[in-house]
Amino acid sequence: MEGFGFWALAVTASVLVGMSKGGLPVVGIMSVPLLALVISPVTAAGLLLPIYVVSDMFGLYAYRHEFDARVLKILIPGATVGVVIGWLTASVVPETVVGGLVGLIGAAFATNLLLRRTDPPARVAKVTPGLVWGTATGFTSFVSHAGAPPYQVYVLPLKMPKTVFAGTSTILFAYINAIKLIPYAALGQLSTENLRVAAWLMLPAALSVFVGYRLVRIVPQALFFRIVIWALLLISLRLIWQAVA
Repeated sequence: MEGFGFWALAVTASVLVGMSKGGLPVVGIMSVPLLALVISPVTAAGLLLPIYVVSDMFGLYAYRHEFDARVLKILIPGATVGVVIGWLTASVVPETVVGGLVGLIGAAFATNLLLRRTDPPARVAKVTPGLVWGTATGFTSFVSHAGAPPYQVYVLPLKMPKTVFAGTSTILFAYINAIKLIPYAALGQLSTENLRVAAWLMLPAALSVFVGYRLVRIVPQALFFRIVIWALLLISLRLIWQAVA
């Protein structure tokens, strides 16, 4: 983990993490694939987790008044189960297979939203689908910090205001990242070298939280969700390509 190429990609990944905690969750999923260009995906996931956790603290402060409590109450139990499943199956489930499945789900969902000719009414946050998608979110987040697609499949049809959507995302993933610390440590992914590099990357990540927060405030709501949907589609296609390749 040395050289200009590594540090350039590492700083970029940390900025993406910070912006995701500022309310742009779709950009955070690109951090692991970006770092995987120069180090292994497993090492990248372990390196970025402390940066996620520190960035979460700033995101929690920024969105401390803007979130949907009901959605969190539904998703958090499922996400907890998903993290435990990810921990128990870490040695037997290939990351590329998980990424490919997540990509297929996300691509199908985003394509459906983009091709709709009518705008359906907002859905109510139901418990059973929330537990299912929450479990998928926790599992995929544990494997490769790729929890955004299943989370958005459940949350986007609820049509929250953009700041509530961003705040709910930030709080849920802050919780998920916190409970991932124990299994990541047990699996040896929080090495001294990882923590040393992560310490240097925390400052750009922390500053980027407020950049993301500001962008959420500036971008019109319709455009914000259009960007979210297109980003979901592109990221999902990237996950599918990685699985196939």
